[in-house]
Amino acid sequence: MHDDRTLIEARLKRVLDERIRPAVYPESVPLEVAVWNAPGEPVPVEEGLAAEPEPITVGSRWGAPWGTSWFRVTGTVPEAWAGKTVEAILDLGFDENMPGFQCEGLVYRPDGSPVKGLNPRNQWVRIGAPVAGGEEVRLHIEAASNPVILDYHPFLPTQLGDKETAGSEPQYTLTRMDLAVFDETVWQLVMDLEVLGELMAELPVDSARRYDILRAVDRALDSVDLQDVNGTAGRAREQLTGVLSAPAVPSAHRISAVGHAHIDSAWLWPLRETVRKVARTTSNMTALLEDEPEFVFAMSQAQQWAWVRDHRPEVWARVKKAVADGRFVPAGGMWVESDTNMPGSEAMARQFVHGKRFFLDEFGVENEEAWLPDTFGFAAGLPQIIKAAGSKWLLTQKISWSQTNKFPHHTFQWEGIDGTRIFTHFPPVDTYNCSMKGSEIAHAAKNFKDKGRARHSLAPTGWGDGGGGTTREMVAKAARLRDLEGSAQVVWETPRTFFEKAEAEYPEPPVWVGELYLELHRATLTSQAKTKQGNRRSEHLLREAELWAATAAVRTGFPYPYEELDRIWKTVLLHQFHDILPGSSIAWVHREARATYERLAGELNAIIEGAQRALAGEGGTELVFNSAPHERAGVIAGGAAVPAVTGHTRLASREDGGFVLDNGLLRIEIDARGLVVSAYDLAADRETIAPGHAANLLQLHPDFPNMWDAWDVDEFYRNTVTDLTQAESVAAGADGTSVQVVRAFGDSRVTQVLTLPAGEQRLVVDTEVDWHETEKFLKLAFPLDLHAERYASETQYGHAYRPTHTNTSWEAAKFEACNHRFLHLEEPGWGVAVVNDSTYGHDVTRTVRTDGDGGTTTTVRVSLLRAPRFPDPETDQGVHRFRHALVPGASIGDAVREGWRINLPERRLTGAGEVAPLVTVDNDAVVVTAVKLADDGSGDVVVRFHEAHGSRVRATLTAGFEVAGLTVTDLLERPLADAAAPERDGERITVRLRPFELVTLRLRRA
Repeated sequence: MHDDRTLIEARLKRVLDERIRPAVYPESVPLEVAVWNAPGEPVPVEEGLAAEPEPITVGSRWGAPWGTSWFRVTGTVPEAWAGKTVEAILDLGFDENMPGFQCEGLVYRPDGSPVKGLNPRNQWVRIGAPVAGGEEVRLHIEAASNPVILDYHPFLPTQLGDKETAGSEPQYTLTRMDLAVFDETVWQLVMDLEVLGELMAELPVDSARRYDILRAVDRALDSVDLQDVNGTAGRAREQLTGVLSAPAVPSAHRISAVGHAHIDSAWLWPLRETVRKVARTTSNMTALLEDEPEFVFAMSQAQQWAWVRDHRPEVWARVKKAVADGRFVPAGGMWVESDTNMPGSEAMARQFVHGKRFFLDEFGVENEEAWLPDTFGFAAGLPQIIKAAGSKWLLTQKISWSQTNKFPHHTFQWEGIDGTRIFTHFPPVDTYNCSMKGSEIAHAAKNFKDKGRARHSLAPTGWGDGGGGTTREMVAKAARLRDLEGSAQVVWETPRTFFEKAEAEYPEPPVWVGELYLELHRATLTSQAKTKQGNRRSEHLLREAELWAATAAVRTGFPYPYEELDRIWKTVLLHQFHDILPGSSIAWVHREARATYERLAGELNAIIEGAQRALAGEGGTELVFNSAPHERAGVIAGGAAVPAVTGHTRLASREDGGFVLDNGLLRIEIDARGLVVSAYDLAADRETIAPGHAANLLQLHPDFPNMWDAWDVDEFYRNTVTDLTQAESVAAGADGTSVQVVRAFGDSRVTQVLTLPAGEQRLVVDTEVDWHETEKFLKLAFPLDLHAERYASETQYGHAYRPTHTNTSWEAAKFEACNHRFLHLEEPGWGVAVVNDSTYGHDVTRTVRTDGDGGTTTTVRVSLLRAPRFPDPETDQGVHRFRHALVPGASIGDAVREGWRINLPERRLTGAGEVAPLVTVDNDAVVVTAVKLADDGSGDVVVRFHEAHGSRVRATLTAGFEVAGLTVTDLLERPLADAAAPERDGERITVRLRPFELVTLRLRRA
């Protein structure tokens, strides 16, 4: 037979595009349209409905950037349409390629009840099926004219990302406002042909099944009268019955489709717009659930559920009913889909506490899966946190974006730093926006790396990022793919059902140990420095507020601020969303974040000061309150006392220019350039700085990645570097313990103060940068005379190790990585720590010196600032302040302690006398991360702690109050049924911990 395959495939495409799809709506009449433009920010629904609109016609421009326009559409169903299905087609000016990234709308009835959302892939509203004819139609559309930020030429700088700079130029053209007859038979034919055409394109060219489909499609097209598509669509469908009913082969891959709308809580739109995006999407999904009995929809992020509850009660009522029916499924058990690299230990725990508690309180639903499809990599401390929250599964697909190495598994056990393992699935469909296209389904089956051992994967199905969710077209395609020869089998299932099946069929999956590093988006560890500083400082202020409020409540009856702390925690957790904390949102988002962090700091400082004043009492003794988990200057952890005198620091001039600082523990030499050329550990008789090198070296790189400006730093940035060695001035500080260095470069200016505190084995580096560069990357380098094959990087509840070498592509790809408060490198018996108060990105490299001693130079560089121009064209412009410290001779325990110290500065207050801590621990390897009152208001004291050095320890925890009972709990402060109670003797509790083990104790007060 002659090969006519390409001829028929081309025929299918043209006939579908030009004849059959247009026939879905064979008749239409225009609607009358009027519009009212809300001044400023969005208004309540009742105000929008009551406003008096002005007439507007199709073809008119509308919508200033970030504006809200209320359209009223009215019309009458023609009498001649009686018995037919009628829909309103409401095209606000949509581009079908941009669902979630441009204008959107939510349709209301005149009584204020929501109908459904409008977006580029969902432009219809059902009027009746069938209609009687003559019905009056009146609908209202709350339309958001959100500007397109990520356009066809992506990553171009734009002022549209903030309402303060976006201007008022109308963004959209009203395209279509009609009543139309909907021909269900033609629409079904479109679905038949799309599924078969897409499947055919994925089958081998020489397969019999491909040609069976080809011939059936050819016959179907022959059956369509192109001048009467609506009258002949039924007989065309009959020609396809055979190929659509052929069952899948027994070995076919099985896909659990989960209705989904990944909605970024902020990104290329502000937080306030996400509230409305969620309302539109949930309106659509509740409507689709009513129409499609097999469909299941899952939604994560408790914050987004709370927004619907609090801001759109008319939508919330429908959501609650759908949840009660079991098909609108709360997922993920987290407050938001957060970043997981940068949030601190307690913050990461509280993501699960507040997320899971919301779903439990509102619906009685216990989530057992963590749902993080779009997060930019996963810290090695996360598995233990997931388990401690009462969950056991993890889903993400983001690692498929890695540029260098292909991850070897799709279903596996992920092992964290403490040995906890979490059953994890990466959907092989490689998207969280699956639309049920044949290419996506075929890719999932072919790509699945666990063939022969497992057969199940999951496909998050629906338009996401900016929301929208699943469409009726996706549901129709899934129905045809349920059992279809040549395709994977698709069935709608909940995340829980999928994980139960996947776990049952794969009892011994492979194990991946350590972080799940995304080989992309590395610059999110640095972009938008003030957002990151706000996060770090808020986390530590919350620690202080809980600690001192709980101590004061137990000791003095101070009113514990339950509601304030709950609200503040949720605000901080919201801003850890994976496009806010990483610095990849528009200018509006980060402008608001800076203001929010400043407000929260004021509230938290007020709580802390009130509690400390209550504890200190009246008196003239100057007390130091120590919020850190280790003793400091004689002040016990969690207590207050008069600090011990700790010696003094001497400052002298250096012969070749510069200065020498000496406190009897360290001798620091700063040359005439303001660089540290020696950091000598006097006790160890050892130099820290590599010979011929200088520390405190600021280095400036060009930084223009190939794409994703705020997200990415590409390795070639290292090819060019400028060492900032010229100083305007190097001068002794007035306090006699510091040296001030001033530099200028480009359009920017840096002032540094290098301080050697008395009695402390650390050099503190305070850096103030007035930053006005563009597309540059600023690093602070510490070249160390130290040979180490690996280094420790703090993560949640412990630390993880990374190699300093690049033996393999996996190691080479980690050229920028994340740490929390410290980095630590060591040779046996001697190490160095670099600690920080607010930075996360860093790199560690090593070279062997070819001259002199032939030793190894290991260079630690912390990332300070970037200046990308997309999506915020003014990223990080202005004044920034950072604090770092170099700690020569540091053990891992010293690194832990100094990391806490730099993030929790002393607080001084006059009072009557010492304040005893609420809880003490007799082993520095056991770090208490939280002391608080139980969330249920019982007055119980909750203490959370972990082993921090990576060793097995025995420790005694002593309560500073009478204990009537002791319970080991999960993160939600619920008893753990399988946990053995620690030994207890009165108020003394003995614990034995594995490396990095996390424990939460609930102490009932007598």
